Amino acid sequence: MATLQFAECSSNSTIILNSPFSRRTLLRHRHHRPLSRQSNGGGLVPKAAAAAAATSSSESQPQPPVIANRRQFIAQTTSVSLSLLPLIGFTSPPDAKSEEPLLSDWERVFLPIDPGVVLLDIAFVPDDLKHGFLLGTRQTILETKDGGDTWFPRSIPAAEEEDFNYRFNSISFKGKEGWVVGKPPILLYTSDTGENWERIPLSAQLPGDMVYIKATGEKSAEMVTDQGAIYVTSNKGYNWRAAVQETVSATLNRTVSSGISGASYYTGTFNTVNRSPDGRYVAVSSRGNFYLTWEPGQPYWQPHNRAIARRIQNMGWRADGGLWLLVRGGGLYLSKGTGLTEDFEEVPVQSRGFGLLDVGYRSQEEAWAAGGSGILLRTTNGGKTWIRDKAADNIAANLYSVKFINEKKGFVLGNDGVLLRYLG
Repeated sequence: MATLQFAECSSNSTIILNSPFSRRTLLRHRHHRPLSRQSNGGGLVPKAAAAAAATSSSESQPQPPVIANRRQFIAQTTSVSLSLLPLIGFTSPPDAKSEEPLLSDWERVFLPIDPGVVLLDIAFVPDDLKHGFLLGTRQTILETKDGGDTWFPRSIPAAEEEDFNYRFNSISFKGKEGWVVGKPPILLYTSDTGENWERIPLSAQLPGDMVYIKATGEKSAEMVTDQGAIYVTSNKGYNWRAAVQETVSATLNRTVSSGISGASYYTGTFNTVNRSPDGRYVAVSSRGNFYLTWEPGQPYWQPHNRAIARRIQNMGWRADGGLWLLVRGGGLYLSKGTGLTEDFEEVPVQSRGFGLLDVGYRSQEEAWAAGGSGILLRTTNGGKTWIRDKAADNIAANLYSVKFINEKKGFVLGNDGVLLRYLG
């Protein structure tokens, strides 16, 4: 059994590190019984070096050099087996703001919010990618002006009411104009990159809760509710025109005899909805037993049977125009070819049994998948194979959303205020 001993120069006490100990046990031991340093300000010295120092002192020989830091200690203790170095964990002191392991391509950004907040959406001003906004539950709006390195709470008087605790679901910018939607129904608009926000009144007869908004042009936007209503405006939200002729519930009531499995159990709301860059939508039913698609110009949502036994968790668009599909329990599927299809094939992934919740494409070939218990997966070949980023396993949060602003700027949003920033 490999054993390594260390002694403090100021005493005869010894700390023994046995190789079977786990890294977590060693770290806990070091926290409870910290190794003291020499009274003259020196670092930790191996026991053998301490003995050599005593011998040389009696023979009037020069004292051995004092080891100033842990890095020098590791370099000079060459007799230690390389296999023990990861076990010992002697590294330079971590950054004061985080004690969690660094991720290979991501770093955690700590936020000034309550731990229970779930982050829901993020957006940046197109002409100033250092200026952005982050939304979440419990009326959370954060702002950054340094590209996402640091965030501070943003107070918007138009969204502050004593009787409501808003859940801000979606944000989008086009030029200097920006839009925010939330639940209970609220619509905010800015024309000056978010310096000032005004509240736009909404009809009390709006079907469903607003879950998504997309800025499309000057004073123009496209809004979606969880009942499948799609509205467009061209006058700053004072008038809205319906892009579909009926809600999804009405569509399914007409087509329930068309063979859509599970349509009769539809509760009337979406679980998720995602928009492609060219304006197409894919949505998952609340039970996950079928999905729906819509393209500009179509009068109704088109329901589709799922070809997979497990229920659908989420769906979205690949960079090449095809679809990705996540099922409950951690499965990932890709549609064959591009465009809309009901033909999917499974791609093996190492999800450890935790559910995958979202996929975000950084480029045509590179994408990231995120999910429960800090799962992060990466592909560099368009989704054919995925590799798990094990350094993220210790993140104690579910990762709900992957957002890439461009190839160099990306974020992962989770619960408990967890925000990861892409390093590249």
